[in-house]
Amino acid sequence: MRFSVGCEIGYDVADQATLIFNIEAMRGGRQRVLREELTMTPGLAADEKTAEESGNRYLRLTATQGQIQIRYAAEIELDPIHQQPEAVGEVPVAKLPLETLPFLNPSRYCPSDQLARFANREFGNIEPGFGRVVEICNWINSEVDYLFGTSDTTTTAADTFSLRAGVCRDFAHLGITFCRALGIPARFVSCYAWQLEPQDFHAVFEAYLGDRWYLFDATRMAALDGMVRIGCGRDAADTAFATIYGQVMPLPIKVWSQALDGSTADQWTTDAVSLSRS
Repeated sequence: MRFSVGCEIGYDVADQATLIFNIEAMRGGRQRVLREELTMTPGLAADEKTAEESGNRYLRLTATQGQIQIRYAAEIELDPIHQQPEAVGEVPVAKLPLETLPFLNPSRYCPSDQLARFANREFGNIEPGFGRVVEICNWINSEVDYLFGTSDTTTTAADTFSLRAGVCRDFAHLGITFCRALGIPARFVSCYAWQLEPQDFHAVFEAYLGDRWYLFDATRMAALDGMVRIGCGRDAADTAFATIYGQVMPLPIKVWSQALDGSTADQWTTDAVSLSRS
Protein backbone atom coordinates (compact mmCIF):
# COMPACT_ATOMS: atom_id res chain seq x y z
CA MET A 1 0.00 0.00 0.00
CA ARG A 2 1.36 3.38 -1.00
CA PHE A 3 0.48 6.74 0.53
CA SER A 4 1.25 10.39 -0.06
CA VAL A 5 1.76 12.14 3.29
CA GLY A 6 3.04 15.46 4.51
CA CYS A 7 2.50 18.70 6.31
CA GLU A 8 2.96 22.46 6.06
CA ILE A 9 3.86 24.27 9.29
CA GLY A 10 4.49 27.96 9.80
CA TYR A 11 5.50 30.29 12.62
CA ASP A 12 5.80 34.02 13.14
CA VAL A 13 9.03 34.41 15.11
CA ALA A 14 9.07 37.39 17.49
CA ASP A 15 12.82 37.53 18.01
CA GLN A 16 15.06 34.49 17.73
CA ALA A 17 13.90 30.93 18.34
CA THR A 18 15.22 27.40 18.08
CA LEU A 19 12.69 24.87 16.78
CA ILE A 20 12.99 21.08 16.85
CA PHE A 21 10.68 19.13 14.55
CA ASN A 22 9.72 15.46 14.39
CA ILE A 23 7.60 15.41 11.22
CA GLU A 24 9.52 13.13 8.85
CA ALA A 25 8.29 9.56 8.35
CA MET A 26 10.27 6.86 10.13
CA ARG A 27 12.44 4.57 8.05
CA GLY A 28 12.62 0.81 8.43
CA GLY A 29 10.42 -1.93 9.72
CA ARG A 30 7.35 -2.43 7.53
CA GLN A 31 7.51 1.18 6.34
CA ARG A 32 9.57 2.26 3.34
CA VAL A 33 10.19 5.88 2.36
CA LEU A 34 10.13 5.91 -1.46
CA ARG A 35 10.50 9.67 -1.94
CA GLU A 36 10.53 12.70 0.30
CA GLU A 37 11.20 16.42 0.17
CA LEU A 38 11.74 18.92 2.96
CA THR A 39 11.72 22.64 2.17
CA MET A 40 12.08 25.71 4.39
CA THR A 41 11.20 29.29 3.55
CA PRO A 42 13.39 31.21 3.99
CA GLY A 43 16.22 28.73 3.52
CA LEU A 44 17.78 28.06 6.91
CA ALA A 45 20.68 25.93 8.04
CA ALA A 46 19.39 22.91 9.92
CA ASP A 47 20.75 19.92 11.83
CA GLU A 48 19.21 16.50 11.24
CA LYS A 49 19.57 13.42 13.41
CA THR A 50 17.92 10.01 13.56
CA ALA A 51 17.70 8.64 17.10
CA GLU A 52 19.30 5.20 17.11
CA GLU A 53 16.97 3.57 19.64
CA SER A 54 13.61 4.95 18.50
CA GLY A 55 14.19 5.72 14.82
CA ASN A 56 12.69 9.19 15.34
CA ARG A 57 14.04 11.74 12.87
CA TYR A 58 14.73 15.18 14.34
CA LEU A 59 15.26 18.47 12.54
CA ARG A 60 16.66 21.45 14.46
CA LEU A 61 16.84 25.00 13.14
CA THR A 62 17.28 28.51 14.48
CA ALA A 63 15.17 31.32 13.03
CA THR A 64 15.37 35.09 13.43
CA GLN A 65 12.49 37.55 13.49
CA GLY A 66 9.87 37.04 10.79
CA GLN A 67 7.80 34.23 9.32
CA ILE A 68 9.09 30.77 8.51
CA GLN A 69 7.41 27.92 6.63
CA ILE A 70 8.36 24.24 6.69
CA ARG A 71 6.93 21.79 4.18
CA TYR A 72 7.44 18.03 4.25
CA ALA A 73 6.07 15.70 1.55
CA ALA A 74 6.75 11.99 1.11
CA GLU A 75 5.60 8.88 -0.71
CA ILE A 76 5.48 5.91 1.63
CA GLU A 77 5.01 2.19 1.06
CA LEU A 78 3.50 0.18 3.90
CA ASP A 79 3.66 -3.59 4.23
CA PRO A 80 1.79 -4.28 7.47
CA ILE A 81 1.78 -7.65 9.15
CA HIS A 82 -1.70 -9.01 9.83
CA GLN A 83 -2.09 -11.71 12.49
CA GLN A 84 -5.09 -13.51 13.88
CA PRO A 85 -5.76 -11.93 17.30
CA GLU A 86 -6.04 -15.27 19.10
CA ALA A 87 -2.49 -16.12 17.99
CA VAL A 88 -1.00 -13.04 19.67
CA GLY A 89 -0.35 -13.49 23.38
CA GLU A 90 1.18 -11.48 26.18
CA VAL A 91 4.78 -12.02 27.23
CA PRO A 92 5.65 -12.52 30.92
CA VAL A 93 7.88 -9.74 32.22
CA ALA A 94 10.61 -12.31 32.93
CA LYS A 95 10.78 -13.13 29.21
CA LEU A 96 10.37 -9.68 27.66
CA PRO A 97 13.23 -8.36 25.50
CA LEU A 98 15.30 -6.01 27.64
CA GLU A 99 14.74 -3.10 25.25
CA THR A 100 10.99 -3.18 26.00
CA LEU A 101 11.37 -2.82 29.78
CA PRO A 102 11.45 1.03 29.87
CA PHE A 103 7.95 0.96 28.38
CA LEU A 104 6.63 -0.75 31.51
CA ASN A 105 7.49 2.23 33.72
CA PRO A 106 5.33 5.25 34.57
CA SER A 107 6.22 8.35 32.54
CA ARG A 108 5.29 12.03 32.56
CA TYR A 109 1.91 11.62 30.86
CA CYS A 110 1.31 7.96 31.69
CA PRO A 111 1.29 7.52 35.50
CA SER A 112 0.51 3.81 35.41
CA ASP A 113 1.21 3.48 39.15
CA GLN A 114 -1.67 5.87 39.90
CA LEU A 115 -4.21 3.89 37.86
CA ALA A 116 -2.92 0.38 38.60
CA ARG A 117 -5.69 -0.53 41.05
CA PHE A 118 -8.43 0.40 38.58
CA ALA A 119 -6.67 -1.29 35.65
CA ASN A 120 -6.29 -4.55 37.53
CA ARG A 121 -9.87 -4.46 38.81
CA GLU A 122 -11.33 -3.64 35.37
CA PHE A 123 -9.06 -5.68 33.08
CA GLY A 124 -7.11 -8.04 35.32
CA ASN A 125 -9.53 -10.95 34.93
CA ILE A 126 -9.65 -10.76 31.12
CA GLU A 127 -7.77 -13.49 29.24
CA PRO A 128 -4.22 -12.17 28.67
CA GLY A 129 -3.31 -11.43 25.07
CA PHE A 130 -4.25 -9.21 22.16
CA GLY A 131 -7.92 -9.35 23.15
CA ARG A 132 -7.24 -7.78 26.52
CA VAL A 133 -5.67 -4.70 24.89
CA VAL A 134 -8.69 -4.53 22.56
CA GLU A 135 -10.92 -4.50 25.64
CA ILE A 136 -8.86 -1.62 27.05
CA CYS A 137 -9.48 0.29 23.80
CA ASN A 138 -13.17 -0.60 23.91
CA TRP A 139 -13.46 0.81 27.43
CA ILE A 140 -11.68 4.06 26.49
CA ASN A 141 -13.78 4.49 23.36
CA SER A 142 -16.97 3.93 25.34
CA GLU A 143 -16.16 5.85 28.51
CA VAL A 144 -14.12 8.82 27.24
CA ASP A 145 -15.65 11.49 25.00
CA TYR A 146 -13.59 12.77 22.07
CA LEU A 147 -13.82 16.53 22.60
CA PHE A 148 -11.50 19.29 21.39
CA GLY A 149 -10.47 21.85 23.96
CA THR A 150 -10.82 19.58 26.97
CA SER A 151 -7.08 18.97 27.43
CA ASP A 152 -3.73 20.69 26.92
CA THR A 153 -0.02 19.94 27.04
CA THR A 154 -0.15 19.37 30.80
CA THR A 155 -2.97 16.78 30.75
CA THR A 156 -1.95 13.32 31.96
CA ALA A 157 -3.75 10.01 31.62
CA ALA A 158 -4.90 10.37 35.23
CA ASP A 159 -6.50 13.70 34.29
CA THR A 160 -8.21 12.13 31.27
CA PHE A 161 -9.47 9.29 33.46
CA SER A 162 -11.07 11.85 35.79
CA LEU A 163 -12.37 14.19 33.07
CA ARG A 164 -13.59 11.36 30.80
CA ALA A 165 -12.82 13.58 27.79
CA GLY A 166 -9.87 14.30 25.54
CA VAL A 167 -8.38 14.00 22.08
CA CYS A 168 -6.25 11.37 20.35
CA ARG A 169 -3.11 11.90 22.44
CA ASP A 170 -5.19 11.55 25.63
CA PHE A 171 -6.79 8.34 24.37
CA ALA A 172 -3.32 6.97 23.55
CA HIS A 173 -1.90 7.99 26.93
CA LEU A 174 -4.75 6.26 28.77
CA GLY A 175 -4.32 3.07 26.73
CA ILE A 176 -0.58 3.06 27.43
CA THR A 177 -1.17 3.65 31.13
CA PHE A 178 -3.61 0.75 31.51
CA CYS A 179 -1.31 -1.60 29.55
CA ARG A 180 1.73 -0.76 31.67
CA ALA A 181 -0.29 -1.23 34.85
CA LEU A 182 -1.01 -4.79 33.66
CA GLY A 183 2.63 -5.57 32.82
CA ILE A 184 2.29 -5.00 29.04
CA PRO A 185 4.95 -2.73 27.50
CA ALA A 186 3.29 0.13 25.63
CA ARG A 187 4.58 3.18 23.79
CA PHE A 188 3.20 6.34 22.18
CA VAL A 189 3.19 6.67 18.37
CA SER A 190 2.66 9.84 16.32
CA CYS A 191 1.60 9.32 12.72
CA TYR A 192 0.04 10.48 9.49
CA ALA A 193 -3.31 8.69 9.45
CA TRP A 194 -5.23 7.79 6.33
CA GLN A 195 -9.02 8.24 6.61
CA LEU A 196 -8.69 10.60 9.59
CA GLU A 197 -11.16 13.48 9.34
CA PRO A 198 -10.31 16.27 9.69
CA GLN A 199 -6.70 15.61 8.76
CA ASP A 200 -4.14 16.34 11.49
CA PHE A 201 -1.21 14.68 13.20
CA HIS A 202 -2.66 11.60 14.90
CA ALA A 203 -1.68 9.74 18.06
CA VAL A 204 -2.05 6.01 18.68
CA PHE A 205 -0.13 3.47 20.75
CA GLU A 206 1.72 0.21 20.34
CA ALA A 207 1.71 -2.69 22.80
CA TYR A 208 4.40 -5.37 22.81
CA LEU A 209 2.72 -8.75 22.39
CA GLY A 210 4.07 -12.04 21.08
CA ASP A 211 7.30 -11.08 19.35
CA ARG A 212 6.63 -7.52 18.15
CA TRP A 213 4.85 -4.19 18.64
CA TYR A 214 1.19 -4.05 17.56
CA LEU A 215 -0.81 -0.89 16.78
CA PHE A 216 -3.93 0.19 18.69
CA ASP A 217 -6.15 3.24 18.23
CA ALA A 218 -8.74 3.75 20.95
CA THR A 219 -10.33 6.61 18.98
CA ARG A 220 -11.28 4.22 16.11
CA MET A 221 -10.94 7.20 13.74
CA ALA A 222 -8.46 5.85 11.17
CA ALA A 223 -7.28 2.64 9.52
CA LEU A 224 -4.60 0.81 11.50
CA ASP A 225 -2.87 -0.46 8.37
CA GLY A 226 -2.90 3.00 6.78
CA MET A 227 -0.89 4.75 9.49
CA VAL A 228 2.50 6.17 8.55
CA ARG A 229 4.58 6.26 11.71
CA ILE A 230 6.49 9.48 12.47
CA GLY A 231 7.82 8.92 15.96
CA CYS A 232 7.52 6.71 19.01
CA GLY A 233 8.46 7.09 22.66
CA ARG A 234 7.36 6.75 26.27
CA ASP A 235 4.62 9.35 25.73
CA ALA A 236 3.91 12.57 23.81
CA ALA A 237 6.88 14.31 25.40
CA ASP A 238 9.17 12.13 23.26
CA THR A 239 7.28 12.59 19.98
CA ALA A 240 6.06 16.20 19.77
CA PHE A 241 5.91 17.34 16.14
CA ALA A 242 7.39 20.68 17.25
CA THR A 243 9.35 21.70 20.34
CA ILE A 244 10.02 25.44 20.53
CA TYR A 245 12.54 27.47 22.50
CA GLY A 246 11.71 31.15 22.06
CA GLN A 247 8.69 33.34 21.35
CA VAL A 248 6.73 32.35 18.24
CA MET A 249 3.14 32.53 17.05
CA PRO A 250 1.96 29.42 15.19
CA LEU A 251 0.36 29.83 11.78
CA PRO A 252 -2.32 27.46 10.37
CA ILE A 253 -1.14 23.87 9.91
CA LYS A 254 -1.95 21.64 6.98
CA VAL A 255 -1.57 17.84 7.21
CA TRP A 256 -2.44 15.23 4.60
CA SER A 257 -2.44 11.48 4.01
CA GLN A 258 -3.79 10.12 0.73
CA ALA A 259 -3.87 6.60 -0.72
CA LEU A 260 -2.10 6.08 -4.06
CA ASP A 261 -2.78 3.63 -6.89
CA GLY A 262 -5.96 2.22 -5.40
CA SER A 263 -4.34 1.32 -2.09
CA THR A 264 -6.87 0.04 0.39
CA ALA A 265 -6.90 -0.31 4.13
CA ASP A 266 -9.58 -1.59 6.47
CA GLN A 267 -10.67 0.93 9.06
CA TRP A 268 -12.55 -1.72 10.98
CA THR A 269 -10.12 -4.62 10.75
CA THR A 270 -10.11 -6.96 13.73
CA ASP A 271 -6.66 -8.30 12.81
CA ALA A 272 -3.57 -7.65 14.90
CA VAL A 273 -1.63 -5.11 12.80
CA SER A 274 2.07 -4.35 13.10
CA LEU A 275 4.35 -1.97 11.18
CA SER A 276 7.39 -2.17 13.47
CA ARG A 277 10.75 -3.85 12.87
CA SER A 278 10.00 -6.45 15.53
